[in-house]
Amino acid sequence: MKGRCVSWRLLAAAFLLRGFGCTVALAEDKPLWELGAGVSALSFPDYRGSDQTRSYILPIPYFVYRGEFLKADRNGIRGTFFDNDSVELNGSLNATFPVDSKDNRARQGMSDIRPTVEVGPALDWKLWRSADRATALSLQLPARASFTVQSAPQFIGWVLTPRFNLDLGDISGLPGWNVGVLGGPRYGSRQYHDYFYSVTPADATPLRRAYQAGGGYAGTECLISVSKRFPAWWIGAFARYDSLSGAVFQDSPLVKQGHYVAAGVAITWLFGESKQRVPDRD
Repeated sequence: MKGRCVSWRLLAAAFLLRGFGCTVALAEDKPLWELGAGVSALSFPDYRGSDQTRSYILPIPYFVYRGEFLKADRNGIRGTFFDNDSVELNGSLNATFPVDSKDNRARQGMSDIRPTVEVGPALDWKLWRSADRATALSLQLPARASFTVQSAPQFIGWVLTPRFNLDLGDISGLPGWNVGVLGGPRYGSRQYHDYFYSVTPADATPLRRAYQAGGGYAGTECLISVSKRFPAWWIGAFARYDSLSGAVFQDSPLVKQGHYVAAGVAITWLFGESKQRVPDRD
């Protein structure tokens, strides 16, 4: 899209990590860090509720760090503040892409949607895990503050996304393949929904009425991902179903469809790892 600055490409990693993120591995000694790079193909709407879908070919970094406090992997970048056999408290990161309003029929004449970054704590409650740690069920409770990415960042509200996460590692008949299923409701503050779905009187037209979004329930999403780590490369794919049925902003004139499917595939080549080995406890 025209008008998208280089900074949103830096946010692509967080978005991609979220899509390819629900996988788990066997508990064994692994390198402290791994480094690689690759390419991804994505298809997703301009924003939740948009009826315009765009496809992208994007570079994707592959970086894994298995430190005691700081971790970086397909589950994102996080600092572990508290960890025991049942509960883990992390700091986490997420991001959204920008929208150039002149390229979106529903938003023509309105201000562009800036790329955003979301940061906040995430409580991970481990409900069950197999003896070999290859299969696990957890309840994740991330709560994030959202900010626009620009020269003077703007706070645009809060997002809460409780979800169940089922990880299946080394599936019978498919050695080395990992499958993840993640799903749950979304909630947002009035300020957050206002940024994406409100229409001011100045932006109203005969085909786009003025609208004030409220806070609360924001729909449900379900994501499934598959991945496999080979000696010199990694491959992954995901599909996400998103429903806005019952969302507090469902009646916004900017919501053009109530559900959609987004998908992506990625392949990365690994070109470096540390000699130091550490237990992989994830």
